[in-house]
Amino acid sequence: MAVFVPLADKLSSPISFPCAPGDLRGITLRVDSPPIRTLIVDDEPVARQVLRDELGAFSDVKIAGEAANGADALAEIVRLKPDLVFLDLQMPGMGGFDVIRQLPEGALPIVVIVTAYDEHAIRAFEAGALDYLLKPVSQERLEKALDRARALRGRSREVAESLAHLSEGTEAPGAPRGRKVVGRTGTEYYLLDLDDVLAFQAEREIVWILTARQRYMATQTLRAVDERLRGAMFQRVHRNALVNVNHVRKMSPLSSQRWLLTLSNGLEFIVSKRQASTVRRMLQW
Repeated sequence: MAVFVPLADKLSSPISFPCAPGDLRGITLRVDSPPIRTLIVDDEPVARQVLRDELGAFSDVKIAGEAANGADALAEIVRLKPDLVFLDLQMPGMGGFDVIRQLPEGALPIVVIVTAYDEHAIRAFEAGALDYLLKPVSQERLEKALDRARALRGRSREVAESLAHLSEGTEAPGAPRGRKVVGRTGTEYYLLDLDDVLAFQAEREIVWILTARQRYMATQTLRAVDERLRGAMFQRVHRNALVNVNHVRKMSPLSSQRWLLTLSNGLEFIVSKRQASTVRRMLQW
């Protein structure tokens, strides 16, 4: 016999009914999730209104705000901290990729790309976009994009990695400026500017991302980081380390084939014999 006590104050005595304990195992209590706070970014007022109207059909979506250009989008992302951003790629001055590259530290919105051009959508998706919508946006495609956003909600690592890959979707392929890398401290994930990263250092199974202020755990192996950043400003100096050559301040000989690198924050790395000639050429010594 299970006894349930109602919360209503008017009922002074408990209500009981026959029930075996095993009968309760199949009962699921539904807890409604908070609405998906959404920001719409598009330089065309009509396009923003159409998307707003379409999103009105979904009860779990709340329009937190709109932005008509990239600068306003960044300001609204900081102010509103939206869960989801519908981001137009083609905007005058600062396009969608520029917005992603300039996201402030700690901002991890789920981004759905909106574009009128197939080639831009394909490039965005290949760069790691959660989803993309082609204008005019159909209700069916919008619903699928929202389903993916719902599934990704609360998964900070996946959101951060998607944004990091999207930051590489630049008009000049291979350009390193503005690119991001994902770092973790505790249970929090951060998008870090590569320009601020001094080095990547492996300690057994852990790869540390070293900045001037603190260190973060990387989400990828050192080999994967090396392959991704090949051709950028990072150079392997040892099997366990990659350094940002733009932060090298001193290179001191330890022997005929070994060097000591000193970075801008005073951190030191020994260059292995195998990498010594490559590092010297890169630094033009």
